[in-house]
Amino acid sequence: MTTTTEELAISATGLRKAFGDKTVLDGIDLAVPAGTIFSLLGPNGAGKTTAVKILSTLVTADAGELRVGGHDLATDAQAVRAAIGVTGQFSAVDGLITGEENMLLMADLHHLSKEEGRRTAAELLERFDLTEAAKKPASTYSGGMKRRLDLAMTLVGNPRIIFLDEPTTGLDPRSRHTMWQIIRELVTSGTTVFLTTQYLDEADQLADHIAVLNDGKLVAEGSADELKRLIPGGHVRLRFTHPNVYQSAAVALREATRDDGALALRIPSGGSQRELRAILDWVNAAGVEADELTVHTPDLDDVFFVLTGGHRHTQPVQRDRPMST
Repeated sequence: MTTTTEELAISATGLRKAFGDKTVLDGIDLAVPAGTIFSLLGPNGAGKTTAVKILSTLVTADAGELRVGGHDLATDAQAVRAAIGVTGQFSAVDGLITGEENMLLMADLHHLSKEEGRRTAAELLERFDLTEAAKKPASTYSGGMKRRLDLAMTLVGNPRIIFLDEPTTGLDPRSRHTMWQIIRELVTSGTTVFLTTQYLDEADQLADHIAVLNDGKLVAEGSADELKRLIPGGHVRLRFTHPNVYQSAAVALREATRDDGALALRIPSGGSQRELRAILDWVNAAGVEADELTVHTPDLDDVFFVLTGGHRHTQPVQRDRPMST
């Protein structure tokens, strides 16, 4: 489906930025449809945070046509600021005052009336499950509570577009999943989320579209499933209990790769429904009855390491999905 410029919450063409002799962003193009979660991945120093700072008007680009919320960054930065919210890597929460006072301070910054500010603060504190802690100093909050308060403060101005720069860094698994649910709810209500993260499972769980940034350039884009299909190594594994049955199956399926030690046969597959159906038809036609059939597909970690030149393992780590025959 083609997305028009009017339907894009964020668009960048030829975005460039250098600091001295170091080119951080080397002419990248981005297109983020409204009401979606877009995730920018990349190793440390790839330029993710710089991209967020530029698109949120905190840093000026060296070149590029940039629009956020329908406004040109070069000529209408103030309108862009009115349309966005930003939650950075480091919390903006003031630990010396209470959670409620942090919210009211943000309401003042957005020029809300006292009545509207108190109402907005109360609604957001309740939404983020912080009502009971609202009167306590923010310094007493757990890491997950501080990040929830940070995001609640970002929402005081009711932004249509939110930039989340590594929002769950340092959180425990339960707090991360709570943040994921909050982010999903934001998008359900029509908000656009631009997410950078160092957790690949986070992008896998949340993002509608992912772009991988390396050395200042975009090296791949697509959905999580589309990116996984870029990496070879997917296969269907047939495992047998009895050696005689295994030997018969190996003869019938001569094109399969043998693993005599494990009594298993491996058939290359990209994991699509059509390929799996064809493999099952082939196995059934050969009269092969495996004791276990497992689909192996590369995960997003494998994609990341291959595309960014990392070396995670000699062979890609596989994610197994058992499938009944």
